[in-house]
Amino acid sequence: MLARLKKKFQLWVSTEAKLAHQIGLTPNHVSALGIMFAVFSALAYVLAHSHQLILVAAPIFLLISGFCDALDGAIARIHGETTIFGKFLDSILDRIADAVILFGIIVGGLCDWRWGIIALIGSLMVSYARARAEALGAEMEAIGVAERPERLIILAVASFFSVVWLEALYWAVIILALLTSLTVLQRVIYFLRASKNRE
Repeated sequence: MLARLKKKFQLWVSTEAKLAHQIGLTPNHVSALGIMFAVFSALAYVLAHSHQLILVAAPIFLLISGFCDALDGAIARIHGETTIFGKFLDSILDRIADAVILFGIIVGGLCDWRWGIIALIGSLMVSYARARAEALGAEMEAIGVAERPERLIILAVASFFSVVWLEALYWAVIILALLTSLTVLQRVIYFLRASKNRE
């Protein structure tokens, strides 16, 4: 089911990537848009406590930011614009976006700050574990329960529910903190086994 949905999404993104390229957008342009919408999302989370209707805008900006993250890679692959620096920059911007969004949720008082920090550290460590493992020659894609798309979906869905039940985002951050910690552990165990097999 999830594999099918992922294929459909990739096909749709590929179509959008061709359109984006036709109007002159480069992968770096789309990456810049992605970080901009992440900042908008964070600001909406910060303001949501005093103006709850703004909370509707936060997940919309969040999803647009996530879409831009998928789109920039698709443009680069389809049109042969993939560069080593582009991959590096995309990875850095993704981490900044993750941190900014969770920071906005914490500052906005929409979660327990302690769980928020654990979720923030966990999100960064999930990505670091993959980057470090792949630098050492172990493929880490699809290892773990909470990769970036799953984390964005959890936050977005919980944010929409928070419009009618403010506690939804509070609990979503706790779930995110637990799932990211579990994902890091899964990746450590996977790399331990992979490294033993190679040795």
